[in-house]
Amino acid sequence: MKVAEIVFWVSALLIAHTLFLYPIVLFLAYSVSQVRRDWKYLTGRRNRRASALREERLPCVTLIVPAYNEQDCLEKKILNVNELDYPADKLEVIVVSDGSTDGTNEILLSLNQTNLMPILLPKRMGKANALNVAIARAQHDTLVFSDASTLFAPDAIKRLVRHFADPKIGVVCGALEFERTEESRQTEGVYWKYESMMRLMEARLGATLTASGAMFAMRREAFQPMVPGTVIEDFVIPMNARNLGYGVCYDPEAWATEVAASSVVGEFKRRVRLAVGSFRALRGFFKPGLHGFAWIAFVSHKLLRWILPFLLLAVLLSSAFLLDRPLYRAVFLGQMLFLVWASAGFIFRKQMRGTRFAMAGYFLLAMNLAFFIGFIRFLIGREEGLWQRVN
Repeated sequence: MKVAEIVFWVSALLIAHTLFLYPIVLFLAYSVSQVRRDWKYLTGRRNRRASALREERLPCVTLIVPAYNEQDCLEKKILNVNELDYPADKLEVIVVSDGSTDGTNEILLSLNQTNLMPILLPKRMGKANALNVAIARAQHDTLVFSDASTLFAPDAIKRLVRHFADPKIGVVCGALEFERTEESRQTEGVYWKYESMMRLMEARLGATLTASGAMFAMRREAFQPMVPGTVIEDFVIPMNARNLGYGVCYDPEAWATEVAASSVVGEFKRRVRLAVGSFRALRGFFKPGLHGFAWIAFVSHKLLRWILPFLLLAVLLSSAFLLDRPLYRAVFLGQMLFLVWASAGFIFRKQMRGTRFAMAGYFLLAMNLAFFIGFIRFLIGREEGLWQRVN
């Protein structure tokens, strides 16, 4: 049983690290960093925030919106863009229809806006290809990315681009607020609050790893064309910028609203696709761009999260071989109870929607199962590069 014990403890310690130890270390490091920043401010009275740019200093921006079958939300998106607090003569908008088959192309062709360029791709090639095409056609060197269903706050672009006054910054990530359904408030909503706090603390330590594809900005020179089939472009783009020597920052004051997946099933499908892209792109992340706390954050917050399903399965199977000992028997029974709770959340999801945290087990199991399935699809080479809405 020696092998079973080794497998159990190695897996258990890695799980404990990514779920408990790393958040504690992150919070402590963040607290120390915040105290140092406060002390520097009190002693030097230097502004710690990126200053707003005067209108004459605002850069010319190209806003890029990839779209696939977005007829239901495209008109609202265009209206939102027209209401942005940004000089119209400095804002170019490119909407790329990635082989849409609904009314998306007709809507784009009917628009009569001098600063809006529709690009209609005849064949669906994936989001990465759509972004490559749009960036090649963009007239300006400051790029802002958004999804068709994402609605920016009026000053969002101004807040994003102010950080480029620092020549070291290559990518700026914004913050998302979700319009939630009753089910998503009990599942994804709880997780997103936790994830947002983790991202904020990592940002204070210079360890921002990923953007939200729904809202981020970058310098053109920090962009590297993506390989066709790239799925997690909002992770690959910032990582590539880091590898070119640029910094990546997060601005929680630049925000937008997005519609969350209406159900765990919709989020499950999205996570499977993301898992395939994560494992496919993994080799390219072990480059010199990661250093200091960013490397710790990558291993703890990303890499171990991706392999968490395998670690959980290893603990379950190894504890099953060690049932003659009280500790392992208790762990095994605890896992069985969790599976029962998660199964109940799936079977009785309609009845449990109004009960706080009742569906958390179902959500956690589904998300880990999604990464497990995503890894299998990665191994067999199944194509997941074609994107679609989860609602």
